[in-house]
Amino acid sequence: MELRPALVPELGCQDVLASLRFYTDVLGFHIRYDRPKQGFYYLERQGAEIMIEQLDEGSWIAGQAVPPLGRGMHFQIGTTDLAALYETCKAANAVIFRDWEEAWYRADDHYVGQVQFIVQDPDGYLLRFEQGLGARKVPNTGRVVG
Repeated sequence: MELRPALVPELGCQDVLASLRFYTDVLGFHIRYDRPKQGFYYLERQGAEIMIEQLDEGSWIAGQAVPPLGRGMHFQIGTTDLAALYETCKAANAVIFRDWEEAWYRADDHYVGQVQFIVQDPDGYLLRFEQGLGARKVPNTGRVVG
């Protein structure tokens, strides 16, 4: 039996093919499987899994799909190639919502660090890509949270 992630978000898209191009061509996700006739694509990138689906009258949505979609949340996605991904996003003129930064987040008696940036997908969903920097008792660089 295949072990599946405990959480895989499914994002409703206004133009799923535009979103598919963005996720595959710019962000480097690949299609694990799809149902093109239904406008559904299951994507994976370095262990992060996400589903995208064309919004229509049968979509599971609690309100109107008014852009930007996903207001009030963002998705953190770990990666091992943050610098290259950032440059790819800039070269593709992707909307960088929050620029590259080093950040340290308090976790009990220490801080956990990462470099990160946030890019906005074609529907407005926010994707925070990050690469870990390890832990420190007291950070001496970057933005400190907590």
